[in-house]
Amino acid sequence: MENLDIVVLRTLKAWREAGQRAMLTTVVRTWGSSPRPVGSIMALCETGAVVGSVSGGCIEDDLIAQYSKANAILDSAPIQLKYGISADEAHRFGLPCGGTLELLLEFNPDPTSLAELIAMLERGQLTQRCTDLNSGVVSLNASDAPSELHIDAHQLINTFGPEYRMLLIGAGQMTEYLATMALFNGFAVTVCDPREEYRGAWSVAGVTVKHDMPDDLVISFKADRRSCVIALTHDPKLDDLALLAALETDAFYIGAIGSRRNNLLRQQRMMEHFEQTEDSLARLRGPIGIYIGSKTPAEIAVSIMAEVLAVKNGVPLPRDMDVAHAKNTHEGPPIDPSAPVCFTGR
Repeated sequence: MENLDIVVLRTLKAWREAGQRAMLTTVVRTWGSSPRPVGSIMALCETGAVVGSVSGGCIEDDLIAQYSKANAILDSAPIQLKYGISADEAHRFGLPCGGTLELLLEFNPDPTSLAELIAMLERGQLTQRCTDLNSGVVSLNASDAPSELHIDAHQLINTFGPEYRMLLIGAGQMTEYLATMALFNGFAVTVCDPREEYRGAWSVAGVTVKHDMPDDLVISFKADRRSCVIALTHDPKLDDLALLAALETDAFYIGAIGSRRNNLLRQQRMMEHFEQTEDSLARLRGPIGIYIGSKTPAEIAVSIMAEVLAVKNGVPLPRDMDVAHAKNTHEGPPIDPSAPVCFTGR
């Protein structure tokens, strides 16, 4: 499943290339609570077809009612609309109490410019789309770093990023659950497993499956700040070198499945055999996931996906949701890493 922004842009481009009138709607400001964040986009065709979202549905319905009429989408400069200014209007449009949002409507965007933007995103290029508010003319500029949406009296600058990517090491059952959830959350998913017996049973469509050695694939994957790398094999021969390679990248999330004891042993191996330190391993997460008492592969995958999304969205998790801290609290004293261990359990 593609990133929603790309789906919106691709659909809008197809409408415009087919000669249909259409508009691009962007959430540019919010006050109080709002259903969708600043930067969210929606496209509306003259037929009434909609892709994307700027609210819980009522504002979309109002826009359809206004702009799916004959000749309602004219060739004109962008306009700004506010919803939810009064309590009655907030209630009418299903906005939370006190919620207000402002939209920018761009009419009949140039399909050539849309195609160029989509191509840049498909190449993995972070891109600023700048819209002149007086003329509607759009320019595109490559960007090195994400930035917040900016709007003033003259222009709107909205930064579009390429898809978030997830590299999963190991093609087991839990990987299938996690890959499925990642796809629904807009991640492009790659699974790496050199073991044919695991790859042969893979059943999740829309995932790129590779047979390379994991550390080699991590290097060629070129993880950036919109990427995460997660090891799920429980096999140090596959996981350790891949995780060390990932730590050399800008990936926003790097972690490995395993128990608290396995996590301590992994860190010890890396320090003893690969000259790592506590500082160099600080970004390596484990045990991964948030503590929800998960036991089954599906539940563990839910806990991992929740943590990945929290880190992606910059949300700090309370310590009582951290797996290691929570289990230490509920299950007794800290683990002795010198005790016997099996690498096949979480």
